Amino acid sequence: ALSAQTEAPFYEEWWFLLVIALSSLILILLVVFALVLHGQSKKYKNCNGGKTISNVEESVTLDNGGFTALELNSRHLNI
Repeated sequence: ALSAQTEAPFYEEWWFLLVIALSSLILILLVVFALVLHGQSKKYKNCNGGKTISNVEESVTLDNGGFTALELNSRHLNI
């Protein structure tokens, strides 16, 4: 008498299930990454109008070339 049982089909093997799980994880991560990038680019498009105003404010420099003044005259050294 021969048994009617054969090997399990490939879609029930552990390695096939592992490949499907990892592929699904990679696909989900790619979708999330794409949505995050799309959301950030939309956020920066909305902020473009305010950026021109901040550039005008950033163009103001200090009188001494951008360096903070050190008040060395008030310090007396005994030599």
